Amino acid sequence: MPGRSCPAGTPSAAVFVPAADTAREDAGQLLTVVSDFDADASRLLVLDAGGITLPPTATVHLPRRVLAVIHRAWIPDSPV
Repeated sequence: MPGRSCPAGTPSAAVFVPAADTAREDAGQLLTVVSDFDADASRLLVLDAGGITLPPTATVHLPRRVLAVIHRAWIPDSPV
């Protein structure tokens, strides 16, 4: 539907993935899905949590739009 998204896309809530073995609170990556309603596509952005104003570390272009309502899930370390 034209006009539903901003030019940069509509981001979902970011998920923080901490770096292993570090004492820095911001050491890790932020993952967010950005939806482009006009193109009916999405992209997964991998951002450096300690350098949020830097360009993305990686961008994965997805062939379909993923709903911007994706939220994180907590999975225990022990078997379910």
